[in-house]
Amino acid sequence: MNPLNRPLRRLLPLALAGLLAACATNTALDRSRAEFISGDPLAALTALEQRVRDEPRNLELRAFYLRQRERLASEYLAAAEHARTLGEFDRAEQLYRRAQGIDPTHPRVVAGIESLADERRRQVRLSEGDVALARGDAAAAERLARSVLAEVPANAHAQRLLREADEGRAAERLRSASLAGGPMERKVSLQFREAPLRAVFEALSHAAGLSFVFDREMRDDALVTLVVRDRTVGEVLKLLATTQQIETRLIDPHLVLVYPATPAKQRDYQDLVSRSFYLVHADTKQAQALVKQVVKTRDIFIDEKLNLLVIKDTPEAVRLAERLIASLDVAEPEVMLEVEVLEVARTKLRDIGLEFPDEIGYGLLASRNGGALVQGNVNLRRGGELAPFAANPAAVLRLLSEDGDSSTLANPRIRVKNRAAAKVHIGEKVPVFTTTSTANVGVAASVSYLDVGLKLEVEPSVTLDDQVAIKVGLEVSNIVREVPGPEGSLAYQLGTRSATTTLRLKNGETQVLAGLINDQDRVTARHLPGLGELPVLGRLFSSQRDDGSKTEIVLLITPRIVRNVVPPVSAREDLPAGTEASIGALPLRMAGGAQGSLSLRAAGPAMPGAGGLSAVVPPPAVAPPGVPGAADASLRDLAVRLTGPGTAKPGSTVTLALELGGSGRHDGGVIDVGYDPVLLEPVGFAAVVAGQASVALVPGALPSQLPLSFRVRAQGQGMASVAVTGVTLQVGGQRMASPASSSTTIDVVP
Repeated sequence: MNPLNRPLRRLLPLALAGLLAACATNTALDRSRAEFISGDPLAALTALEQRVRDEPRNLELRAFYLRQRERLASEYLAAAEHARTLGEFDRAEQLYRRAQGIDPTHPRVVAGIESLADERRRQVRLSEGDVALARGDAAAAERLARSVLAEVPANAHAQRLLREADEGRAAERLRSASLAGGPMERKVSLQFREAPLRAVFEALSHAAGLSFVFDREMRDDALVTLVVRDRTVGEVLKLLATTQQIETRLIDPHLVLVYPATPAKQRDYQDLVSRSFYLVHADTKQAQALVKQVVKTRDIFIDEKLNLLVIKDTPEAVRLAERLIASLDVAEPEVMLEVEVLEVARTKLRDIGLEFPDEIGYGLLASRNGGALVQGNVNLRRGGELAPFAANPAAVLRLLSEDGDSSTLANPRIRVKNRAAAKVHIGEKVPVFTTTSTANVGVAASVSYLDVGLKLEVEPSVTLDDQVAIKVGLEVSNIVREVPGPEGSLAYQLGTRSATTTLRLKNGETQVLAGLINDQDRVTARHLPGLGELPVLGRLFSSQRDDGSKTEIVLLITPRIVRNVVPPVSAREDLPAGTEASIGALPLRMAGGAQGSLSLRAAGPAMPGAGGLSAVVPPPAVAPPGVPGAADASLRDLAVRLTGPGTAKPGSTVTLALELGGSGRHDGGVIDVGYDPVLLEPVGFAAVVAGQASVALVPGALPSQLPLSFRVRAQGQGMASVAVTGVTLQVGGQRMASPASSSTTIDVVP
């Protein structure tokens, strides 16, 4: 037996074991791949995870498992985020939970679940804001919208709610929205002649039940002539504050502080607020300059890293600054430029004819057989050795014809921001060497690169009417020939064609720029003198070379607007900016009244004259019939009826029918519904508090029926009650509360 066979026999079992292990690994991997292709991905992932546990050293199988887990988790995360953007929070939570079951430590899963909870809380606040706005409480709606915008400045629902709250608030209620219907809204009729200012305030105190507190520096010698008929106390105070250089501040619904309108007193009594603005698109320095120049705010801070702007000023000035910043912080326009550059080149070459020797010499040859001329001095005494010679004694017949066509196409698509320059270079960078000689050092060589090819520069400017003005610079260059330089350096002669223009195009319009044509024709003729000039036979003693080339460049450019400027609604309206002394204050404007219902004149220091005093508090005004928005009798006699299925199972969803009896139109309203929070959970309500939910009514005609959905809690059992506790409608600027009510019960049985 050969002794070399013994080691081979020992290695054979090890090789077979390794081969079997490799086959087993491949089998597990192939089986997992087949399960992912044909079966349920989640079940396939579970089986693959078990195989990885069984074979911890199978690195290829583990890598496949990690890839599939990441892929499935990413798919569920993408679906969850899409559902969240559509407002389907329940489905989004289910998808997030599935992704969490696949990869519990995935950072996007944890962040997604937390952000979904925050989004639900924000949605509840926005729903409460909608209900508050429907009830006419614009201040509460604005507060809720601002709380959401502080977290997510780009929330469209919050922006809309804030805009509607600003539009819905009447100018005379901006400073005292919470006091609507109180003493400030009571109407009075006053008449004074040369009366002290304090007497006017005493009359207002008796007429409206207000208490006034005066600063110690208030003037006692100011005389006022005032005639007021059927005006609110708030309007009278506003007019007195403007004409008498005083300021008023509401301490509570029945207490008003009066102080001089001097800078020192305003610093003592005027409230200041601070607000932080996280800018999305605008630059903080531009926003700072805008607020300083227009609002005159001195206390302002910016953080360029966070793109944050913080200001401190009066509430009116901060509100004005907010609207100005909103008009500045808009997304810049962007445009997609579809550019197509065509370069068509055509060459034609004709070289036909006989080429004869063009040089004949006479000189001393080195030898009869060599054929080389003797260099340097020649001994003329050896004249017998001089002989004529031809450098190239051969005659060449040239028969050459060439036709060439070439085309170059460049089709770049460039997305550019408004008024930003974009550059495109399609070609080559040709190296150019430069040598520098320095004494006692030597020669140093450096290389620089020369751009050759197609260079395109564009700068678009998007206008609000969906047109694009474009500055276009086009340059096409090529190497004509190489130019040798000193000491072996090499330079290049370039041929270039360029065009620069500015054009204005509509969105999607294509413009063709052509005419960059280079047409060259060269004719070179070589012939024997005399013989080559003969009319017909001259072609036998000559050759002619016709070389022609034509190149044309065509540029097609099409702008497509990706995003244009969308100015906010407030930017299209006149914003009340107040006066120079009171930035952002509301304009001095009274509600419409009868002719001659208001007259006021202030006098200087004088003795008080006889003054008549009359204070009348008329009853509240009622909207006249026939006026659009006036209360209909059908709304006053509103009837409701609530019906339901009677029984329900735990975990199910029940829908009750709320029937509304009555016709007519309204300007929005709210239906309050009470329920058992232990057994039921409301679904789809505008606002929800434990045991109480609200349904917002869209302005218009009353619906005949409304569905009310509740989810029965999984562990619930017993009798659950649901009742309509009140209906509030807004009609013609009036708030109507109907006593209509109805209730029903649901028996929750397992």
